[in-house]
Amino acid sequence: MSRETSRDSSVRNVIVLCVCQALSMSGAVLVFAVVALAGKTLAPTPELVTVPLAIQFFSMMVATVPASLIMGRIGRRLGFTLGQAIGLLAALVSALAMIWGNFWLLALSAIGIGIHSAFYQYLRFAAAETASPAFRPRAISYVMAGGVASAFIGPELANQTAEILAPALFAGSYLALGGLCLLNILALQFVRIPLPVKLARGETGRGLVAIARQPRFVVAVLAALTGYGVMNLVMVATPLAMVGCGFTFGDSTDVLRWHVLGMFVPSFFTGHLIRRFGVMRIITAGALLLIASMAINLAGIAYWNFMVALTCLGIGWNFTFIGGTTLLTETHRPEEGAKTQALNDLLVFTTTAITSFASGFVQLALGWQTVNALSIFPVLITLAAVLAVTRSEARRRAA
Repeated sequence: MSRETSRDSSVRNVIVLCVCQALSMSGAVLVFAVVALAGKTLAPTPELVTVPLAIQFFSMMVATVPASLIMGRIGRRLGFTLGQAIGLLAALVSALAMIWGNFWLLALSAIGIGIHSAFYQYLRFAAAETASPAFRPRAISYVMAGGVASAFIGPELANQTAEILAPALFAGSYLALGGLCLLNILALQFVRIPLPVKLARGETGRGLVAIARQPRFVVAVLAALTGYGVMNLVMVATPLAMVGCGFTFGDSTDVLRWHVLGMFVPSFFTGHLIRRFGVMRIITAGALLLIASMAINLAGIAYWNFMVALTCLGIGWNFTFIGGTTLLTETHRPEEGAKTQALNDLLVFTTTAITSFASGFVQLALGWQTVNALSIFPVLITLAAVLAVTRSEARRRAA
């Protein structure tokens, strides 16, 4: 393949994957906006409110490894299409659960939504696979930038569809999720990403233990794990905290919109920042923004506290997650990608599942302040790991 053809293919794939990211994240934002409240509508006890979301993340965690390995065998296009088809079916079952008023059916349907999420999480890695090393940080960043549209589409769909099938609240929202999955299936047919040559021949490279022992792998995983875990813990609790403080559902979706903008607008330049300042500095900046978010939430419960804190939370997630993803691509060879990415996402979304289970309990039992206070500690651990690896590499270069 010529360099010109390769570049054209890479740009086309990034554009299509950016569209898919926008549609997928719009569905994710839609679910985040309604799932806790949908659970509250149907849950037999208050402690079960966030169980559907927790099951969703647990299913995503379990499915991350199979999803990556399946795509390693059948390719990205077919793998992503399979994931969206599962999401479409799960969305229809969720809508039926709301219509029938069946909490446990809603919880069951969350399994399919989680599996569907496990597949589309690999969109960022798919962008890197046809990009040159120089373009790779920007390719990842541009695909993640597709989530900007979700800041408008997701909350707006939540607002417009929450009561469209009243008295079955949120049934219309889940039907909208199914529509997004269908659009994704259509867009994905334009993706063209061949399997790595060595992987197609059955060569899988080094073992996972050798890959995972690299200090940069540890930092990459910690950055993504902390960014996603802390973001999820606080974001899931926010609608419940805002309603408890007397704010409306519309207020919480407006705050969520600013949060999602913070998550994805920086993606237009995060790749450039990584190339200019280095990935370790961007991860550090993201961690500091996460701490700033916690501090603002701890300072008060006014509307501006929620809005500014959730915006900082989104930007902090962007820097830590894209930084971690970029760093991870530097720790494995092409033929090692599927298993390395699978291990990374298994660890990341195990943490996400745990925070989903914990969020509702901690929020109801211990309060909003405790949710934020507990979130500071993993960020400090990540900062310590970045500092240790940076100093070690600096000493090695000086020797």
